[in-house]
Amino acid sequence: MMNNLWSRFAVRRLRSVLVGIVILIVGSFLMVRLIPGDPAIRIAGINATPEYLDALREQMGLNDPLPKQFADYALGALTLNLGASFRTGQPVSTILLDRFPLTLELAAAAIVIVLVVGVAVGIVAAILTKGDGPRRVERLFLFTTGAFAATPEFLLGMFLVFFFAVRAQWFPVAGAEGLQSLVLPALAVALPAAAMLSRIVRVQTAEVLRTDYIRTARSKRLPAWLLYARHAVPNVLTATLTIGSLMFISLLGGSVVVENIFAWPGLGTAIVEAIVARDYPVIQGAVLSLGVIVLVVNTGVDVILGLTDPRASIRQT
Repeated sequence: MMNNLWSRFAVRRLRSVLVGIVILIVGSFLMVRLIPGDPAIRIAGINATPEYLDALREQMGLNDPLPKQFADYALGALTLNLGASFRTGQPVSTILLDRFPLTLELAAAAIVIVLVVGVAVGIVAAILTKGDGPRRVERLFLFTTGAFAATPEFLLGMFLVFFFAVRAQWFPVAGAEGLQSLVLPALAVALPAAAMLSRIVRVQTAEVLRTDYIRTARSKRLPAWLLYARHAVPNVLTATLTIGSLMFISLLGGSVVVENIFAWPGLGTAIVEAIVARDYPVIQGAVLSLGVIVLVVNTGVDVILGLTDPRASIRQT
């Protein structure tokens, strides 16, 4: 019975991934065609002759009918040949492989901050406000986390740059030179997500603290730290890690935005540079790569949920 469930689960997830890839290929192709401007003029300049511009468009394949352009792009995407940059002539795959590790580094640092800060703040807030705890603490927690959660990453990044890089001069303003350069971008990406996660963790912890086994553990007169560490935290972390893995997708998107504030040489800055230059292959390749990563992460989370709770996850899927 369970083998049949896993087989149906695998077929459905594979079908969803294939449909997602098709949508990504079509969407990324059409999206770049909606960007105003002529890539040939951006590369050759406004003083280029019409003959040279036409020859450049022919070289880049822009004179071909749209169906042929799409067929060439789709075939290249399915065979992992994303073409070459209009601007530099460098293979798109090389550009992505050079830039993506830095984006992944920023997103990974952010998810660590989210999990550590979000879990710690949420658990402490639940302990301080349990039962008839101080309402001022609860209101302060809700106000602070709400403010951080509502602040866009780029705006938070500018505040961090102004206070900690320009005024205090504790961290570099921009660039990717060592661990210090990573701190402010990672905080800009992580703090809004950490605020949201801490709210979720607080509610989950409060529910755990009201369960019968926690009351039983209290009746044994265990020290408070042992009670929380042994009985409360493990039950909170199970769901929290699942939520954190789902947040990784949004953190990856936030990293792309924040990179341009801190001149972090990752995939985000490459996308913006490509949009300004109307570099279609780089834009398409970057969007397609990020979309595939999202599909893979979602599928991985579903598999983990299926392994930890097969009846709930696989049957519903």
